[in-house]
Parts: sequence; structure tokens; C-alpha cells
Amino acid sequence: MRLRRSLAVAVAVAVTTPVALFTAAPALAAGAPAAQTQNQPTYAALKKAAADAQKAYEKALAAKEEGQEKVKATLEALDSDTHPLKAATITADKAAEEAAAAETAAEKAVRDAEAVVEAAQGETEKAEAEKALETAEADLAKAVEAKEKADAAAEAARTALDDARVAAVREYSVLKKALDDALAAKEAAEEALGTAEECVRETGLTSLAVGLPAEVVAGTTVDFTLRVTNGTERTLTVDPLAFVHVDGERGGEKSRLAVEWSNGSGWHALNGDEPEHIAHIDTMAPGERSDVKLRMTVAPDAASADAFALFAADASSAYRPCVLGPMKRYDFGLLPAGSDPGPVDDADPGQTGKDDDQRPATAGPGTTPQGGAAGQPVTTARTTPTTPTTRTAGTGTYGTTAATGGTLAQTGTSPALAPLGAASAVAVALGAGAVLAARRRMTADR
Repeated sequence: MRLRRSLAVAVAVAVTTPVALFTAAPALAAGAPAAQTQNQPTYAALKKAAADAQKAYEKALAAKEEGQEKVKATLEALDSDTHPLKAATITADKAAEEAAAAETAAEKAVRDAEAVVEAAQGETEKAEAEKALETAEADLAKAVEAKEKADAAAEAARTALDDARVAAVREYSVLKKALDDALAAKEAAEEALGTAEECVRETGLTSLAVGLPAEVVAGTTVDFTLRVTNGTERTLTVDPLAFVHVDGERGGEKSRLAVEWSNGSGWHALNGDEPEHIAHIDTMAPGERSDVKLRMTVAPDAASADAFALFAADASSAYRPCVLGPMKRYDFGLLPAGSDPGPVDDADPGQTGKDDDQRPATAGPGTTPQGGAAGQPVTTARTTPTTPTTRTAGTGTYGTTAATGGTLAQTGTSPALAPLGAASAVAVALGAGAVLAARRRMTADR
């Protein structure tokens, strides 16, 4: 019986059940059809689920630690001779031992009486011996009955004590299982969130330079347009990416190019040392496009050189905080002042090198907005491709034009966008190789 109870305690400690895992589906790419994402949790929902799972885990951990102390105290109390259950067990065991001793003595008395009967001489002596044997046998029967009752009482007392121990351990095992379940749910929620935070490529989110010439003469200024189109099936928040650079120029040195972009009410300079986000578009529906005006001035003393421009679009949606459109590279040449290149075609978009197609990291909230546009409202003006319009910089007026198509995006900054953290040394190794620093957007701010 004691072995059975010991096994019961051990089983109570070891009991486990299957863990209920967090079942949030991983987020899909921004352009996934609506039918595929009807039941897909949003990024905000995944983030909240991860936070809730963390809180639940912490609560379960505290409960498990508290339960561990409780079961330890309970078991220690049950092992004390002063505990009622333990005291009852001690008393019952003692009574059982005394009953066993009484039974042993009664059995000996019967054997002795039987020996006297065997040795009796004469009728009178034999009659007295048989009477004494009957008395001894009656006493033995009473002793056997008393021992059985004492043994049952001792077993009941031990069972009550063992049941109390098992109950204490079972209560703790429930808390431990709850902690295991909470940990599994936390890990699953974190995995689902991590999957959603991974950057996805979206070929439908395009950026195109319109009007960027293949050759530019020193001392002149050219105007061109960066056209961003949301060719996906999902509404996005978009941040166009721009970088214009002369091959061989080192980060921090005065560039032969000065490039500015306009939000329709003013011009903002590109820093020239690293790629940066410009003209934040807070909401861009499927099929919409937005035009950003740019102008580039070549220093009068610039010598012949090769230059290039990189354009792309970074975005986020309700389901993905990091959506990356393909990057386009435009190579163009700088000509000395006074050159007459004749008719000049637009620069053709080419393939980027593997190190070109990266995105700059962004700083966290509370830093200066990108593009020097601190404090500007986040607004955009745009149309679908079927109704092209443009906004004249500095006038705030709109007019239809076939030359630009789309509209100029006004700028501002969301809390997720801040100055780019890439070091100026990134530009040292410019060329077909490492052009840009880390491209990946920080997802925590979305």
C-alpha cells in the first residue's frame, strides 16, 4: 500500500497534457489576394497577441513560483508529527502495532493451552485444561479482530495523509502545466510576430524616374519626377527612397551634385551621403500612384564623371510593417561646363547590384524627421493613373498635365520614419558594389 501511494505522488508530479499553441497565421505578402487574407491577423493583432502572451506567461510564472512555495510548505507541514493527519497516522500505527502484539500473545496462549491439554492426566485435569484452551481461543479471536480493525484504521490514516500530499502536488502540477502552456503560447505568438516582421518583396510596388537625362552638363539644373505606383492589391503606407551620387565621391565631402525634392510647397535637399526616405505617403490605395518632383544641379566646375541614382519604395500595410518594392538604378554622365551633348535621351533603368538593393535603417520615434521636414503634416495629393494631375511647387495649386501624370506627394513623417542611421562611410565604396547601408526598416514603430 505504501508503494502504491508513493507511485501516486510521483505520477501526480509527472502529469502533463498537450500544450495549446498559439495559432495566429503568418502574415502574407502585401499583394496577396483578399481571398487569401480574410482570416489573416493584422500586424497590430499579432503584436497585441504577443504582448498579451508575454503578460500571461509572466502571470503563470509568478503563480507557479508561488505554488511551488505553497506545496513545499504543505509537504513540510504534513511531515510534521504535530499535523493532525500525521499525528493520526502515528497513533493508528501504534495501535496497530499493539494489536499485532496482542494477537501474537493470544496465539502463544492458545499454543500453550493446547500443550497443557495434551499433557493433562485424568479427567478433572483435562477438563480444566480444555476450558483454559477455549478461553485462550476466544481471546485470540478477539485479538485477530482487534488487529484487523487497527490495521484498517492505520491504512485509512496513511491514505488520508498520502491523499493530502497528492492533492498538494497535483495543485502544483496544474500550475506548472499552465506555465508550460503559457510559454508555448508566448513562443508561438513571438514566432508569428517575427514572421510578420520579416521584410517581403513586392514587385507591384514600383518607382520610376521620369525625365532624368542620360547626360547632364556642369552648371545646369534638370527637373525630373519620381513616380511611385501601388500595383498591389492592398492599401499601403509608402516611403519613396532616393539616392543620387557621383562615382568616387567619399562620404562627407562636398558633392558635385545638389539634389532636392519637393512636396508641393517647398524644396528639401537630399544629403547625398546615404539613401533616404522622402515624401511620406500615409495611405496609398491599390492602383494609385504619386509623383515626387526632384531637381538636380551640377556644380559649374564639375569635371566629366559617372553618376547614378537609386530609387525604390519602402512600405507597410496592416499585415506587414516591412514591404520592399524593387529598386531601380539609373546611370548617367556628368559633362564639363560648356559641353553641347545635343539631344539627350532619358537615363534607362538598369539592374542594381546585390549590395545596391538594400534599404537604410531608420531611427526610432522622437528623432528628427527625415528630409528635414520636421513638423509638416502627413498629407498626400494624388490620383489614379487614369486622371493624371500635378501640383505646382510653391503655389499650392493643381492642374492637369499629360507630361507628369499622377500627382505630387506632399510630405511629412510618420513616427516610424526618422533620420537614416547609416554612417557616411557607406559611400566610400560606391560603384557596382556596396552602395547602400542596411535597408531594412525597423518594424517596431509601425
